[in-house]
Amino acid sequence: MRILLVEDDPTVRGFVSKGLSEMGHLVEQADNGKDGLFLAVSEKFDVVVLDRMLPGGIDGLRILETLRSQANATPVLILSALADVDDRVAGLKAGGDDYLTKPFAFSELLARVEALGRRGRNESAPQTRLEVGGLEMDLLARSVRRDGQKIDLQPREFRLLEFLLRHAGQVVTRTMLLEGVWDYHFDPQTNVIDVHVSRLRQKVDKPFPQPLIHTIRNAGYMLRAE
Repeated sequence: MRILLVEDDPTVRGFVSKGLSEMGHLVEQADNGKDGLFLAVSEKFDVVVLDRMLPGGIDGLRILETLRSQANATPVLILSALADVDDRVAGLKAGGDDYLTKPFAFSELLARVEALGRRGRNESAPQTRLEVGGLEMDLLARSVRRDGQKIDLQPREFRLLEFLLRHAGQVVTRTMLLEGVWDYHFDPQTNVIDVHVSRLRQKVDKPFPQPLIHTIRNAGYMLRAE
């Protein structure tokens, strides 16, 4: 992927740039808001990694707001030492797609960047049908069938199943479900996920010989065909 990294701290910038380059990505760099904004609006990138606090009179949120005002939908990962909920919410409301607080592990940054890159590619060619092991979801008709049999789902169940289908064959953690299905960016310490997964299994798995929704111990859930 072609990635724009806007970060004023030379240590962080070098660390992130080196790691991304070693993973095969092409990284363009800017160390201030003015240069970062110029590159972001004038060139095409797959993902932007954007520090929130920048020198040069233009901070990260200003860059982000400018991009979105120009209908530029390039996925943006915000990096920031500001870790309060209000700060994270402000970044996401300004148009950020993800928010990572400093200090961070490079492995987590890489996983988030690559996830945003996949999301950007998927959005450019939107899927209308998802299918795994005889389970079919029509996103336009908002309908679900398994082996030709119609399954009626509540809106939240549909959204949960869609998330599992989009991540078929992958472990989906509690945090991923809270953020992707319930829009929580914190863990409310409830059993809401367990309850909804149980209800979904009653409809999607119980009437059929082979289960598709599997519990991965101490990790989360996975939707896969045996």
